[in-house]
Amino acid sequence: MKDYIEERAMNIANYIIENNATVRQTAKEFGISKSTVHKDVTERLVQINPSLAAEARKVLDVNKSERHIRGGLATREKYLHQHMC
Repeated sequence: MKDYIEERAMNIANYIIENNATVRQTAKEFGISKSTVHKDVTERLVQINPSLAAEARKVLDVNKSERHIRGGLATREKYLHQHMC
């Protein structure tokens, strides 16, 4: 694996852990696709630094379990905003 990919995977994991970030937020921050973020954390990082990969995975799992709630809140906010205008 190329050095810059290993470094990117480490940076992505640290960003996710420090900011409690979602895959989408991380992809936007690094200017890469969501699938690249996911692959870096779930496959590449496991080979490089398993403990860091496990920490990042915990954050992503929590975000995944809460995403239906965030989506519902966003929809609620959208309709509340429409009625005020």
